[in-house]
Amino acid sequence: MEFDKLVHQPTRLQIFAYLYRHDRATFSELQDDLEITDGNLSSHVQRMEEADAVSIEKQFVDRRPQTTYELTDEGRETFESHVDTLEALLDQLERDGE
Repeated sequence: MEFDKLVHQPTRLQIFAYLYRHDRATFSELQDDLEITDGNLSSHVQRMEEADAVSIEKQFVDRRPQTTYELTDEGRETFESHVDTLEALLDQLERDGE
């Protein structure tokens, strides 16, 4: 059983889960809700973008820059596969404990 290192890293796991649940989020929403620093969030999202797991949209809203993130289809599949692996691990642990 092997974990996807892109998703398994704790901060990225939080970002994946948040975007999976909310579909889209701005930089500020992610930063505030997950309590992540600017630099930490930027570096993790950049890694996710390089892996084609997240799409980034930059626009101006009321003359202020706004960056919005959304999981790509590949990102959603990667996250779901990771969750399936975790569930399989839990199932195996339950069977081993019986």
